[in-house]
Amino acid sequence: MTLPIFAHRGASLQTFENTEKAFYAAYEAQAGGIELDVQLTKDGVAVIFHDVDLLRLTGKKGRITDVTYAALRQLKVGKRFRKWCGHRILMFDEVVRWANAHDMPLNVELKETFSGQPVAIAKLLQHVTLPAGSHVSSFHVDVLAYVKHVRPDLQTAYIVTKKFDWSHMMYYPFVDVIHAHKRLYKKANLQACLAANRTCRFYGIDGTEAFLKEPHEAVIGWIADDVTAVKRAQ
Repeated sequence: MTLPIFAHRGASLQTFENTEKAFYAAYEAQAGGIELDVQLTKDGVAVIFHDVDLLRLTGKKGRITDVTYAALRQLKVGKRFRKWCGHRILMFDEVVRWANAHDMPLNVELKETFSGQPVAIAKLLQHVTLPAGSHVSSFHVDVLAYVKHVRPDLQTAYIVTKKFDWSHMMYYPFVDVIHAHKRLYKKANLQACLAANRTCRFYGIDGTEAFLKEPHEAVIGWIADDVTAVKRAQ
């Protein structure tokens, strides 16, 4: 069975993560969608950026919550002396416009800066139009609860850790889908999804997994760094 493959932070094996080039490369690889990370700046601007700390991606010390968007836009993501340096940091709004123009579904992961920020979540999502097949994901249940409150039409996905009790899904009525690392692809977990009338996607997929050819009926998609490799394996 062929399932949609979301490109993790875009085509992050080919070019630098969460950048315009990474997203366009995923589009060219005919990904089923793009997974991206959204953080808030000090002045509440939603940007495409994975870490709270700026160091790994920009080489600068500090936290994204301590800088304004005007200051952030002066920085580039990438690493010095490597071919991937020099990419600008994107705003959420411009990526949504690009995705709609290319009919590219988005897996919008709202990061920790959105936790405890209902006003920011409402501002981000209340009136946005996402491409068909898009959804909002997060590690933070309070974020997903408020997403479902302001946009009940949007699919929500809870990114779980190994500590998650799959038998407790009924306690999360605002969650539609479970996102989990492939290490948690286990029969008991998958059956628990079905029992709770939920579905799931798995990340960390690289194309070597035996279950790709005959995925469990609870699985509706994959999240991978290398879309092409996973396509070949399905």
